[in-house]
Amino acid sequence: MFCTQFGLQLSDVLSITASIVQGPAPGPVSYVVTASDLKPLSSANVTLKYADDTYLIIPASSHSTYLSEIQNLEAWADRNNLKLNWKKIL
Repeated sequence: MFCTQFGLQLSDVLSITASIVQGPAPGPVSYVVTASDLKPLSSANVTLKYADDTYLIIPASSHSTYLSEIQNLEAWADRNNLKLNWKKIL
């Protein structure tokens, strides 16, 4: 359950349906723990995780792996009840 307060106004209490709560202090820490098992498929590629973002670095020499890496990210997000922000991909 979660609600937001702004000044003296308090929002309705709603259920949290995602694994990571955006905004409060526990969110980034929770993401780091949740994302600890997220690793690239190819050893040539690298994932960098910061707060609630993950960056997948694929060098030009490994460009043929991008589709399988994106599918891996999508499957991982689905297993963890998270959604990819497609506006940030590619």
